[in-house]
Amino acid sequence: MSKLAVLDIGTNSIHMVLAELDPDFSYKILDRYKDITRLGDGTFKTHRLPDASMRRGLEVIKTQVTLARNKGYKRIKAVATSAVREAKNGGEFLKAVSRETGLTVRVVTGQEEARLIYLGVRHSMELPADPVLIMDVGGGSVELIAGNRETMLQGQSLKLGAIRLKDLHLHRDPPSEAMLEGLQQAIEAEIASALQRFKVKEFSQMIGTSGMAGNLTEIIYLRRTDKPVPQLNLATVSRKEIEEVEGLLREASVKERLAIPGLDPKRADTLLPAAMVIRTLMKQAGQDTLTISDKAIREGIIYDFIQRHQEGIRAEQEIPNVRRRNILYLAQRCQYPQVHSHHVAKLAVQLFDQTATLHKLGEREREWLEYAALLHDIGYLINPQQHHKHTYYLITQSNLDGLAAEEIDMIANIARYHRRALPELKHKPYEALSLKNRRIVQKLSALLRIADGLDRSQFSVVQRVKLKLGQPVRVTLETTSAPELEIWAAKSRADLFERVFRRGVEFLVRPYQGESP
Repeated sequence: MSKLAVLDIGTNSIHMVLAELDPDFSYKILDRYKDITRLGDGTFKTHRLPDASMRRGLEVIKTQVTLARNKGYKRIKAVATSAVREAKNGGEFLKAVSRETGLTVRVVTGQEEARLIYLGVRHSMELPADPVLIMDVGGGSVELIAGNRETMLQGQSLKLGAIRLKDLHLHRDPPSEAMLEGLQQAIEAEIASALQRFKVKEFSQMIGTSGMAGNLTEIIYLRRTDKPVPQLNLATVSRKEIEEVEGLLREASVKERLAIPGLDPKRADTLLPAAMVIRTLMKQAGQDTLTISDKAIREGIIYDFIQRHQEGIRAEQEIPNVRRRNILYLAQRCQYPQVHSHHVAKLAVQLFDQTATLHKLGEREREWLEYAALLHDIGYLINPQQHHKHTYYLITQSNLDGLAAEEIDMIANIARYHRRALPELKHKPYEALSLKNRRIVQKLSALLRIADGLDRSQFSVVQRVKLKLGQPVRVTLETTSAPELEIWAAKSRADLFERVFRRGVEFLVRPYQGESP
Protein backbone atom coordinates (compact mmCIF):
# COMPACT_ATOMS: atom_id res chain seq x y z
CA MET A 1 0.00 0.00 0.00
CA SER A 2 1.59 3.25 -1.13
CA LYS A 3 1.66 6.53 0.72
CA LEU A 4 1.67 9.92 -0.98
CA ALA A 5 1.92 13.37 0.60
CA VAL A 6 0.91 16.39 -1.48
CA LEU A 7 2.12 19.87 -0.57
CA ASP A 8 0.39 22.84 -2.22
CA ILE A 9 2.31 26.12 -1.81
CA GLY A 10 -0.32 28.69 -2.69
CA THR A 11 -0.40 32.47 -2.71
CA ASN A 12 -2.74 32.61 0.29
CA SER A 13 -2.12 29.34 2.13
CA ILE A 14 0.04 26.24 2.27
CA HIS A 15 -1.83 22.93 2.38
CA MET A 16 -0.71 19.36 2.81
CA VAL A 17 -2.75 16.20 2.43
CA LEU A 18 -1.57 12.73 3.43
CA ALA A 19 -3.06 10.02 1.24
CA GLU A 20 -2.96 6.25 1.17
CA LEU A 21 -3.21 4.60 -2.24
CA ASP A 22 -5.00 1.26 -2.33
CA PRO A 23 -4.14 -1.71 -4.60
CA ASP A 24 -7.19 -0.96 -6.78
CA PHE A 25 -5.73 2.55 -7.39
CA SER A 26 -8.34 4.30 -5.27
CA TYR A 27 -7.16 6.45 -2.37
CA LYS A 28 -8.20 7.84 0.98
CA ILE A 29 -7.09 11.01 2.72
CA LEU A 30 -5.74 10.22 6.18
CA ASP A 31 -4.96 13.77 7.27
CA ARG A 32 -4.97 17.39 6.12
CA TYR A 33 -2.95 20.41 7.26
CA LYS A 34 -3.40 24.05 6.34
CA ASP A 35 -1.76 27.30 7.31
CA ILE A 36 -2.79 30.65 5.83
CA THR A 37 0.69 32.11 5.34
CA ARG A 38 -0.16 34.91 2.87
CA LEU A 39 3.02 34.14 0.97
CA GLY A 40 1.94 36.44 -1.86
CA ASP A 41 1.20 39.56 0.21
CA GLY A 42 2.75 42.47 -1.70
CA THR A 43 4.20 40.21 -4.40
CA PHE A 44 2.00 41.45 -7.23
CA LYS A 45 3.07 45.06 -6.72
CA THR A 46 6.80 44.43 -6.46
CA HIS A 47 7.07 41.13 -8.38
CA ARG A 48 9.06 39.81 -5.42
CA LEU A 49 8.19 37.60 -2.47
CA PRO A 50 8.74 39.66 0.71
CA ASP A 51 11.48 38.37 2.99
CA ALA A 52 9.09 38.03 5.94
CA SER A 53 6.61 36.05 3.83
CA MET A 54 9.36 33.72 2.61
CA ARG A 55 10.55 33.10 6.17
CA ARG A 56 7.00 32.41 7.30
CA GLY A 57 6.32 30.13 4.35
CA LEU A 58 9.59 28.25 4.78
CA GLU A 59 8.86 27.52 8.44
CA VAL A 60 5.40 26.17 7.59
CA ILE A 61 6.83 23.97 4.81
CA LYS A 62 9.56 22.64 7.10
CA THR A 63 6.99 21.78 9.76
CA GLN A 64 4.66 20.04 7.32
CA VAL A 65 7.44 18.08 5.61
CA THR A 66 8.86 16.95 8.95
CA LEU A 67 5.40 15.86 10.05
CA ALA A 68 4.86 13.85 6.85
CA ARG A 69 8.23 12.14 7.11
CA ASN A 70 7.68 11.32 10.77
CA LYS A 71 4.46 9.58 9.70
CA GLY A 72 6.39 7.48 7.20
CA TYR A 73 5.70 9.46 4.02
CA LYS A 74 8.83 9.20 1.88
CA ARG A 75 7.14 10.33 -1.34
CA ILE A 76 6.13 14.00 -1.19
CA LYS A 77 4.84 15.77 -4.31
CA ALA A 78 5.08 19.55 -3.92
CA VAL A 79 3.75 22.28 -6.22
CA ALA A 80 3.80 26.08 -6.10
CA THR A 81 1.38 28.36 -7.91
CA SER A 82 1.07 31.99 -9.03
CA ALA A 83 2.95 33.92 -6.30
CA VAL A 84 6.11 31.83 -6.71
CA ARG A 85 5.52 31.50 -10.46
CA GLU A 86 5.52 35.26 -11.01
CA ALA A 87 8.04 36.43 -8.42
CA LYS A 88 11.51 37.29 -9.67
CA ASN A 89 12.94 35.76 -6.48
CA GLY A 90 10.68 32.70 -6.64
CA GLY A 91 13.69 30.60 -7.58
CA GLU A 92 15.55 31.79 -4.48
CA PHE A 93 12.61 30.75 -2.32
CA LEU A 94 12.50 27.28 -3.88
CA LYS A 95 16.26 26.98 -3.44
CA ALA A 96 15.80 27.72 0.28
CA VAL A 97 13.02 25.11 0.48
CA SER A 98 15.30 22.55 -1.16
CA ARG A 99 18.20 23.44 1.12
CA GLU A 100 16.12 23.24 4.30
CA THR A 101 13.94 20.22 3.46
CA GLY A 102 15.52 18.38 0.51
CA LEU A 103 12.22 18.87 -1.31
CA THR A 104 12.04 19.64 -5.04
CA VAL A 105 9.02 21.86 -5.70
CA ARG A 106 7.37 22.01 -9.13
CA VAL A 107 6.11 25.42 -10.15
CA VAL A 108 2.96 24.69 -12.15
CA THR A 109 1.82 26.84 -15.03
CA GLY A 110 -1.68 28.29 -14.97
CA GLN A 111 -2.77 25.76 -17.59
CA GLU A 112 -1.41 22.84 -15.56
CA GLU A 113 -3.05 24.23 -12.43
CA ALA A 114 -6.37 24.27 -14.29
CA ARG A 115 -5.90 20.66 -15.43
CA LEU A 116 -5.14 19.43 -11.92
CA ILE A 117 -8.13 21.32 -10.46
CA TYR A 118 -10.36 19.73 -13.11
CA LEU A 119 -9.12 16.26 -12.13
CA GLY A 120 -9.84 16.96 -8.47
CA VAL A 121 -13.37 18.24 -9.18
CA ARG A 122 -14.23 15.51 -11.68
CA HIS A 123 -13.54 12.85 -9.08
CA SER A 124 -15.44 14.63 -6.29
CA MET A 125 -18.83 14.82 -8.01
CA GLU A 126 -20.77 13.44 -10.95
CA LEU A 127 -20.30 15.89 -13.80
CA PRO A 128 -22.91 15.97 -16.57
CA ALA A 129 -22.34 15.22 -20.24
CA ASP A 130 -22.96 18.90 -21.06
CA PRO A 131 -20.17 21.40 -20.32
CA VAL A 132 -19.85 22.93 -16.86
CA LEU A 133 -17.81 25.96 -15.80
CA ILE A 134 -15.41 25.31 -12.90
CA MET A 135 -13.97 28.28 -11.04
CA ASP A 136 -11.14 28.27 -8.50
CA VAL A 137 -10.46 31.63 -6.82
CA GLY A 138 -7.01 31.59 -5.25
CA GLY A 139 -4.84 34.28 -3.78
CA GLY A 140 -2.94 35.08 -6.97
CA SER A 141 -5.04 33.74 -9.83
CA VAL A 142 -8.44 32.47 -10.83
CA GLU A 143 -8.54 29.25 -12.82
CA LEU A 144 -11.52 28.89 -15.17
CA ILE A 145 -12.14 25.45 -16.62
CA ALA A 146 -14.71 24.28 -19.16
CA GLY A 147 -15.23 20.55 -18.92
CA ASN A 148 -17.65 17.65 -18.70
CA ARG A 149 -17.66 14.14 -17.27
CA GLU A 150 -15.28 12.98 -19.99
CA THR A 151 -12.62 15.63 -20.33
CA MET A 152 -11.37 19.14 -19.69
CA LEU A 153 -12.35 21.11 -22.77
CA GLN A 154 -10.43 24.33 -22.08
CA GLY A 155 -8.66 26.06 -19.20
CA GLN A 156 -7.61 29.62 -18.53
CA SER A 157 -5.70 31.32 -15.72
CA LEU A 158 -6.82 34.86 -14.92
CA LYS A 159 -4.90 37.36 -12.82
CA LEU A 160 -7.86 37.94 -10.51
CA GLY A 161 -6.69 36.27 -7.29
CA ALA A 162 -8.00 37.83 -4.08
CA ILE A 163 -4.62 38.90 -2.67
CA ARG A 164 -3.57 40.30 -6.05
CA LEU A 165 -6.76 42.38 -6.32
CA LYS A 166 -6.47 43.63 -2.75
CA ASP A 167 -2.85 44.69 -3.29
CA LEU A 168 -3.46 46.40 -6.63
CA HIS A 169 -6.84 48.05 -6.04
CA LEU A 170 -7.81 48.29 -2.38
CA HIS A 171 -5.23 50.63 -0.87
CA ARG A 172 -7.06 51.19 2.40
CA ASP A 173 -9.57 49.39 4.57
CA PRO A 174 -12.45 49.96 4.35
CA PRO A 175 -11.99 50.81 0.65
CA SER A 176 -13.45 53.92 -0.93
CA GLU A 177 -16.25 53.77 -3.49
CA ALA A 178 -13.79 54.87 -6.17
CA MET A 179 -11.48 51.95 -5.34
CA LEU A 180 -14.37 49.48 -5.46
CA GLU A 181 -15.60 50.90 -8.75
CA GLY A 182 -12.12 50.60 -10.27
CA LEU A 183 -11.84 47.04 -9.00
CA GLN A 184 -15.26 46.12 -10.39
CA GLN A 185 -14.35 47.48 -13.82
CA ALA A 186 -11.09 45.51 -13.85
CA ILE A 187 -12.89 42.29 -12.85
CA GLU A 188 -15.63 42.74 -15.44
CA ALA A 189 -13.16 43.43 -18.26
CA GLU A 190 -10.97 40.41 -17.44
CA ILE A 191 -13.90 38.00 -17.08
CA ALA A 192 -15.62 39.25 -20.25
CA SER A 193 -12.40 38.72 -22.19
CA ALA A 194 -11.93 35.23 -20.70
CA LEU A 195 -15.48 34.09 -21.46
CA GLN A 196 -15.10 35.40 -25.00
CA ARG A 197 -12.02 33.18 -25.43
CA PHE A 198 -13.94 30.05 -24.42
CA LYS A 199 -15.13 28.02 -27.38
CA VAL A 200 -18.04 26.81 -25.21
CA LYS A 201 -20.54 29.62 -24.67
CA GLU A 202 -23.22 27.93 -22.56
CA PHE A 203 -22.74 25.97 -19.35
CA SER A 204 -25.18 23.62 -17.66
CA GLN A 205 -23.74 24.25 -14.20
CA MET A 206 -21.19 26.38 -12.37
CA ILE A 207 -18.87 24.84 -9.79
CA GLY A 208 -16.74 26.74 -7.29
CA THR A 209 -13.75 25.41 -5.42
CA SER A 210 -11.05 26.81 -3.10
CA GLY A 211 -11.00 28.25 0.40
CA MET A 212 -12.54 31.54 -0.75
CA ALA A 213 -15.67 29.91 -2.19
CA GLY A 214 -15.81 27.57 0.77
CA ASN A 215 -15.70 30.38 3.33
CA LEU A 216 -18.44 32.31 1.50
CA THR A 217 -20.56 29.16 1.64
CA GLU A 218 -19.97 28.76 5.38
CA ILE A 219 -21.14 32.35 5.99
CA ILE A 220 -24.19 31.89 3.77
CA TYR A 221 -25.28 28.65 5.46
CA LEU A 222 -25.05 30.23 8.91
CA ARG A 223 -27.18 33.15 7.68
CA ARG A 224 -29.63 30.78 6.00
CA THR A 225 -30.04 28.11 8.70
CA ASP A 226 -28.24 29.34 11.86
CA LYS A 227 -26.24 26.10 11.55
CA PRO A 228 -22.88 25.26 9.98
CA VAL A 229 -22.88 23.77 6.50
CA PRO A 230 -23.26 19.99 7.06
CA GLN A 231 -21.07 19.09 4.07
CA LEU A 232 -19.16 21.52 1.91
CA ASN A 233 -18.93 19.23 -1.11
CA LEU A 234 -22.07 19.61 -3.28
CA ALA A 235 -23.44 22.47 -1.14
CA THR A 236 -25.20 25.12 -3.24
CA VAL A 237 -25.49 28.89 -2.84
CA SER A 238 -27.32 31.46 -4.94
CA ARG A 239 -25.96 34.53 -6.62
CA LYS A 240 -28.38 36.60 -4.55
CA GLU A 241 -26.90 35.17 -1.32
CA ILE A 242 -23.39 35.96 -2.50
CA GLU A 243 -24.45 39.52 -3.33
CA GLU A 244 -25.86 39.90 0.20
CA VAL A 245 -22.60 38.79 1.82
CA GLU A 246 -20.66 41.03 -0.55
CA GLY A 247 -22.84 43.93 0.60
CA LEU A 248 -22.01 43.15 4.24
CA LEU A 249 -18.29 43.07 3.46
CA ARG A 250 -18.41 46.33 1.48
CA GLU A 251 -20.03 48.28 4.31
CA ALA A 252 -18.17 46.73 7.25
CA SER A 253 -15.05 47.96 8.97
CA VAL A 254 -12.35 45.37 9.72
CA LYS A 255 -13.70 44.95 13.27
CA GLU A 256 -17.25 44.51 11.96
CA ARG A 257 -16.14 41.95 9.39
CA LEU A 258 -14.47 39.88 12.08
CA ALA A 259 -17.84 39.71 13.84
CA ILE A 260 -19.59 38.17 10.79
CA PRO A 261 -20.48 34.58 11.79
CA GLY A 262 -18.46 32.03 9.84
CA LEU A 263 -15.92 34.45 8.37
CA ASP A 264 -12.34 33.19 8.57
CA PRO A 265 -10.42 36.01 10.32
CA LYS A 266 -7.44 35.44 8.04
CA ARG A 267 -9.63 36.22 5.02
CA ALA A 268 -11.09 39.43 6.44
CA ASP A 269 -9.32 41.62 3.86
CA THR A 270 -9.50 39.27 0.84
CA LEU A 271 -12.99 37.77 0.93
CA LEU A 272 -14.56 40.95 -0.51
CA PRO A 273 -12.58 40.91 -3.81
CA ALA A 274 -13.14 37.13 -3.99
CA ALA A 275 -16.90 37.61 -3.60
CA MET A 276 -16.85 40.31 -6.29
CA VAL A 277 -15.10 37.96 -8.72
CA ILE A 278 -17.48 35.07 -8.02
CA ARG A 279 -20.60 37.25 -8.29
CA THR A 280 -19.38 38.89 -11.52
CA LEU A 281 -18.46 35.58 -13.10
CA MET A 282 -21.84 34.05 -12.23
CA LYS A 283 -23.64 37.04 -13.72
CA GLN A 284 -21.62 37.13 -16.95
CA ALA A 285 -21.91 33.35 -17.36
CA GLY A 286 -25.69 33.53 -16.79
CA GLN A 287 -25.61 31.34 -13.67
CA ASP A 288 -27.86 31.85 -10.61
CA THR A 289 -26.53 28.92 -8.55
CA LEU A 290 -23.03 27.88 -7.53
CA THR A 291 -22.26 24.28 -6.52
CA ILE A 292 -19.27 23.82 -4.24
CA SER A 293 -16.55 21.20 -4.64
CA ASP A 294 -14.27 20.58 -1.69
CA LYS A 295 -11.66 19.00 -3.97
CA ALA A 296 -9.17 20.92 -6.10
CA ILE A 297 -5.49 20.92 -7.03
CA ARG A 298 -4.24 18.68 -4.21
CA GLU A 299 -6.66 15.88 -5.02
CA GLY A 300 -5.95 16.43 -8.71
CA ILE A 301 -2.26 15.75 -8.06
CA ILE A 302 -3.18 12.48 -6.35
CA TYR A 303 -5.36 11.36 -9.28
CA ASP A 304 -2.66 12.41 -11.73
CA PHE A 305 -0.09 10.35 -9.84
CA ILE A 306 -2.42 7.33 -9.74
CA GLN A 307 -3.07 7.58 -13.45
CA ARG A 308 0.63 7.72 -14.26
CA HIS A 309 1.43 4.89 -11.87
CA GLN A 310 -1.42 2.73 -13.14
CA GLU A 311 -0.38 3.04 -16.72
CA GLY A 312 3.25 2.49 -15.75
CA ILE A 313 6.25 3.67 -17.63
CA ARG A 314 6.47 1.40 -20.60
CA ALA A 315 9.56 0.94 -22.71
CA GLU A 316 9.33 2.45 -26.13
CA GLN A 317 8.49 -0.24 -28.65
CA GLU A 318 10.90 -1.58 -31.24
CA ILE A 319 13.65 1.00 -30.93
CA PRO A 320 16.08 -0.04 -33.64
CA ASN A 321 19.18 1.50 -31.99
CA VAL A 322 20.35 -0.95 -29.32
CA ARG A 323 22.32 1.78 -27.51
CA ARG A 324 19.34 4.11 -27.27
CA ARG A 325 17.00 1.22 -26.41
CA ASN A 326 19.06 0.24 -23.38
CA ILE A 327 19.45 3.84 -22.23
CA LEU A 328 15.65 4.20 -22.29
CA TYR A 329 15.12 0.83 -20.59
CA LEU A 330 17.36 2.00 -17.75
CA ALA A 331 15.53 5.33 -17.55
CA GLN A 332 12.15 3.57 -17.38
CA ARG A 333 13.29 1.07 -14.75
CA CYS A 334 14.42 4.01 -12.63
CA GLN A 335 11.03 5.78 -13.05
CA TYR A 336 12.54 8.82 -14.75
CA PRO A 337 10.48 11.98 -15.29
CA GLN A 338 9.86 11.19 -18.95
CA VAL A 339 8.57 14.50 -20.29
CA HIS A 340 11.20 16.55 -18.45
CA SER A 341 14.11 14.27 -19.36
CA HIS A 342 13.27 14.15 -23.06
CA HIS A 343 12.76 17.91 -23.15
CA VAL A 344 16.12 18.56 -21.47
CA ALA A 345 17.72 16.21 -24.00
CA LYS A 346 16.15 18.17 -26.85
CA LEU A 347 17.41 21.49 -25.48
CA ALA A 348 20.87 20.07 -24.75
CA VAL A 349 21.23 18.85 -28.34
CA GLN A 350 20.10 22.24 -29.65
CA LEU A 351 22.78 23.90 -27.53
CA PHE A 352 25.38 21.37 -28.74
CA ASP A 353 24.58 21.88 -32.41
CA GLN A 354 24.76 25.68 -32.13
CA THR A 355 28.03 25.75 -30.18
CA ALA A 356 29.93 23.42 -32.52
CA THR A 357 32.58 26.04 -33.29
CA LEU A 358 33.28 26.40 -29.57
CA HIS A 359 33.43 22.77 -28.43
CA LYS A 360 34.68 21.17 -31.70
CA LEU A 361 33.16 17.79 -30.78
CA GLY A 362 31.46 15.25 -33.04
CA GLU A 363 28.50 12.88 -33.36
CA ARG A 364 29.70 10.43 -30.73
CA GLU A 365 29.96 13.18 -28.09
CA ARG A 366 26.55 14.53 -29.17
CA GLU A 367 25.07 11.11 -28.48
CA TRP A 368 26.72 10.97 -25.02
CA LEU A 369 25.21 14.33 -24.15
CA GLU A 370 21.74 13.22 -25.22
CA TYR A 371 21.97 9.97 -23.22
CA ALA A 372 23.27 11.80 -20.15
CA ALA A 373 20.34 14.22 -20.42
CA LEU A 374 17.83 11.35 -20.64
CA LEU A 375 19.33 9.76 -17.50
CA HIS A 376 20.28 12.84 -15.47
CA ASP A 377 17.46 12.51 -12.90
CA ILE A 378 17.31 8.72 -12.40
CA GLY A 379 19.10 9.15 -9.06
CA TYR A 380 15.77 10.29 -7.60
CA LEU A 381 14.92 6.57 -7.44
CA ILE A 382 17.39 6.26 -4.56
CA ASN A 383 17.02 9.65 -2.89
CA PRO A 384 16.30 13.22 -4.03
CA GLN A 385 19.19 14.37 -1.85
CA GLN A 386 22.45 14.12 -3.80
CA HIS A 387 20.50 12.55 -6.66
CA HIS A 388 23.20 13.56 -9.17
CA LYS A 389 25.64 11.25 -7.37
CA HIS A 390 23.06 8.46 -7.25
CA THR A 391 22.58 8.95 -11.00
CA TYR A 392 26.29 8.38 -11.55
CA TYR A 393 26.12 5.18 -9.48
CA LEU A 394 23.06 3.78 -11.29
CA ILE A 395 24.56 4.40 -14.75
CA THR A 396 27.91 2.81 -13.94
CA GLN A 397 26.29 -0.20 -12.25
CA SER A 398 23.81 -0.94 -15.06
CA ASN A 399 24.08 -3.29 -17.99
CA LEU A 400 24.05 -1.01 -21.03
CA ASP A 401 24.67 -3.34 -23.94
CA GLY A 402 25.97 -1.58 -27.04
CA LEU A 403 28.03 0.95 -25.07
CA ALA A 404 31.71 0.50 -24.31
CA ALA A 405 32.93 0.81 -20.71
CA GLU A 406 34.62 4.13 -21.51
CA GLU A 407 31.37 5.50 -22.95
CA ILE A 408 29.37 4.46 -19.87
CA ASP A 409 31.91 6.28 -17.67
CA MET A 410 31.63 9.39 -19.83
CA ILE A 411 27.81 9.42 -19.79
CA ALA A 412 27.78 8.86 -16.02
CA ASN A 413 30.21 11.72 -15.40
CA ILE A 414 28.35 14.13 -17.71
CA ALA A 415 25.06 13.33 -15.95
CA ARG A 416 26.67 13.58 -12.51
CA TYR A 417 27.67 17.21 -13.11
CA HIS A 418 24.24 18.42 -14.28
CA ARG A 419 23.91 20.23 -10.93
CA ARG A 420 25.77 21.30 -7.81
CA ALA A 421 29.58 21.00 -7.78
CA LEU A 422 31.67 21.57 -10.91
CA PRO A 423 34.10 18.86 -12.10
CA GLU A 424 37.18 18.77 -9.87
CA LEU A 425 40.17 16.45 -9.55
CA LYS A 426 39.26 15.69 -5.95
CA HIS A 427 36.30 13.74 -7.38
CA LYS A 428 37.81 10.29 -7.96
CA PRO A 429 35.64 9.18 -10.92
CA TYR A 430 36.47 12.41 -12.73
CA GLU A 431 40.15 12.20 -11.84
CA ALA A 432 40.28 8.65 -13.29
CA LEU A 433 39.41 9.94 -16.77
CA SER A 434 42.06 10.84 -19.32
CA LEU A 435 42.87 14.55 -19.73
CA LYS A 436 41.08 14.54 -23.09
CA ASN A 437 37.95 12.95 -21.63
CA ARG A 438 37.93 15.38 -18.68
CA ARG A 439 37.76 18.26 -21.15
CA ILE A 440 34.88 16.56 -22.97
CA VAL A 441 33.01 16.05 -19.67
CA GLN A 442 33.48 19.73 -18.84
CA LYS A 443 32.12 20.89 -22.21
CA LEU A 444 29.13 18.56 -22.30
CA SER A 445 28.22 19.03 -18.63
CA ALA A 446 28.32 22.79 -19.20
CA LEU A 447 25.63 22.40 -21.88
CA LEU A 448 23.56 19.95 -19.82
CA ARG A 449 23.53 22.24 -16.79
CA ILE A 450 22.01 25.07 -18.83
CA ALA A 451 19.53 22.77 -20.61
CA ASP A 452 18.31 21.39 -17.28
CA GLY A 453 17.93 24.91 -15.89
CA LEU A 454 15.84 25.88 -18.92
CA ASP A 455 13.22 23.30 -17.89
CA ARG A 456 13.25 24.12 -14.17
CA SER A 457 9.44 24.10 -13.94
CA GLN A 458 9.30 20.83 -15.94
CA PHE A 459 6.51 22.20 -18.12
CA SER A 460 8.50 22.73 -21.35
CA VAL A 461 8.11 26.50 -21.09
CA VAL A 462 11.22 26.97 -23.25
CA GLN A 463 10.46 25.25 -26.55
CA ARG A 464 13.54 26.20 -28.53
CA VAL A 465 16.85 28.01 -28.12
CA LYS A 466 18.75 30.06 -30.70
CA LEU A 467 22.34 31.12 -30.01
CA LYS A 468 24.48 33.95 -31.23
CA LEU A 469 28.12 33.23 -30.40
CA GLY A 470 29.44 36.59 -29.40
CA GLN A 471 30.90 37.90 -26.15
CA PRO A 472 28.68 37.21 -24.32
CA VAL A 473 26.87 34.30 -25.94
CA ARG A 474 23.28 35.43 -26.47
CA VAL A 475 20.69 32.68 -25.97
CA THR A 476 17.23 33.57 -27.28
CA LEU A 477 14.52 31.49 -25.60
CA GLU A 478 11.33 30.80 -27.53
CA THR A 479 8.76 30.37 -24.76
CA THR A 480 5.10 29.45 -24.33
CA SER A 481 4.67 31.37 -21.03
CA ALA A 482 6.62 33.43 -18.51
CA PRO A 483 10.13 31.92 -18.18
CA GLU A 484 11.33 33.78 -15.04
CA LEU A 485 12.08 30.57 -13.15
CA GLU A 486 13.82 28.98 -16.13
CA ILE A 487 16.03 32.04 -16.67
CA TRP A 488 16.91 32.18 -12.99
CA ALA A 489 17.86 28.49 -12.98
CA ALA A 490 19.82 28.66 -16.26
CA LYS A 491 21.79 31.68 -15.05
CA SER A 492 22.72 29.83 -11.87
CA ARG A 493 23.84 26.83 -13.98
CA ALA A 494 25.88 28.81 -16.53
CA ASP A 495 28.98 28.85 -14.30
CA LEU A 496 30.69 25.87 -15.94
CA PHE A 497 29.93 27.13 -19.47
CA GLU A 498 31.51 30.50 -18.64
CA ARG A 499 34.57 28.82 -17.15
CA VAL A 500 35.07 26.31 -19.97
CA PHE A 501 34.36 28.57 -22.94
CA ARG A 502 35.47 31.83 -21.29
CA ARG A 503 32.35 33.64 -22.38
CA GLY A 504 29.44 35.08 -20.48
CA VAL A 505 25.87 34.01 -21.22
CA GLU A 506 22.91 36.33 -21.71
CA PHE A 507 19.29 35.14 -22.02
CA LEU A 508 16.69 36.87 -24.21
CA VAL A 509 13.02 35.93 -24.62
CA ARG A 510 10.56 35.85 -27.49
CA PRO A 511 7.21 34.05 -27.88
CA TYR A 512 7.27 30.58 -29.42
CA GLN A 513 5.68 30.63 -32.90
CA GLY A 514 5.60 26.88 -33.48
CA GLU A 515 7.89 24.63 -35.47
CA SER A 516 9.17 25.92 -38.77
CA PRO A 517 7.57 24.25 -41.82
